[in-house]
Amino acid sequence: MSLELMLASSIVALLVILLPTLFLLSRKLGPSNSGNKAKNSVYESGISSPIGNSESRFSAKFYLVAILFVLFDVEIVFMFPWAVNVRELSLFGLFEMFTFIGLLLLGLIYIYKIKALSWQ
Repeated sequence: MSLELMLASSIVALLVILLPTLFLLSRKLGPSNSGNKAKNSVYESGISSPIGNSESRFSAKFYLVAILFVLFDVEIVFMFPWAVNVRELSLFGLFEMFTFIGLLLLGLIYIYKIKALSWQ
């Protein structure tokens, strides 16, 4: 048996034994959540009794706006290295960045055209 296989099997065996033991110890030694009504009651933003069901469905618009935000926010990450190396990239780098920003602008125009951000 190779040394790497022995090491990997011993790590797996250790995790199989150690993790359940730690969970059981934390359950036995940790504080219990006994029937204290004030401690177990819901409290959110100053409201002690919430209104409505917590399992209500959200509109897909929320998810669409979140995905679009992440999409356009990640593009900023690509602009930082360009801004740092703009002098070394010269005219070709400038043309590439204007092309990149132009594609982003076309995407934003498309999003406005299909009214993806309008709330109705």
